[in-house]
Parts: sequence; structure tokens; C-alpha cells
Amino acid sequence: MPLGKRQNGARTALRWLLALAYGYAGWLHVVRPAPFLAITPPWVPEPALVVAATGIAEIAGAIGLMIPATRKAAGWGLAAYALCVWPANMHHAFANVAIDGETLSWWYHGPRLVLQPLIIWWALWAGGVTNWPFRERGK
Repeated sequence: MPLGKRQNGARTALRWLLALAYGYAGWLHVVRPAPFLAITPPWVPEPALVVAATGIAEIAGAIGLMIPATRKAAGWGLAAYALCVWPANMHHAFANVAIDGETLSWWYHGPRLVLQPLIIWWALWAGGVTNWPFRERGK
């Protein structure tokens, strides 16, 4: 079902916002990996390689969201990515991992963990994989 002009405009704006966020986060993974290495759970093999690969995946997903031919695949990929990095976010929170000598409170960790499903949905919606919960009026 096609969306109305207002919803398409919102989707475009939020797609750009998500792409910018993932692009910036991916760039940080590559150029400043230390904080991401710190929150990587100990069971992850080759953490430096994984952090670099996740940064490249974020950048590729961000670019993919902007290209209509790859948009859905990028949406699926970024949603899967957000699901797969959830354990690092949990490790960061529950192990109280310090980054640059500083730990973050539950005012950061609580919302971050709870909002992860929203980030997954956002990737799917921005990628045009789903229109849920929006639908055309009268349908």
C-alpha cells in the first residue's frame, strides 16, 4: 500500500537521519574502535576484526538506505545488525564497562536497551520493508 505524501516525507527525513546516525557510528567504529572494543562481550572471537567489520556494515547499510535499488536489503541488514549488537549493549550495561575511565548510569543503559526494538523497526520502516503501523486512510 502506498503511503500518503506526509508519511513519505516523514519516511524520507527519518531515513536520512538513520543513515546519518549509522554512517557516523560506522565511521567511529573504524577510526576510534577502543570504546566499541571495550563493550564487546568476551565470548566474541577476534573483537578488533568484528568491530571493524561492524563499522563497515553500518557504513554500507547507511549508503544502501539512500539507494532505492538497495534500500530494502539495507533495511533488513541494519535491522539484523541492531539485533546482533544488542549483546554488546547488554554487556556494556550489566558488566558496567567503563569507557575512557567513565561508566554510564542506567539513565543511559535502560532506555538504550529498551529502545533497541524501536531501532530494529526503524531500519525496517526506513528501508521500506514494512509500513506497520501506518497505513493509508480508509484502508
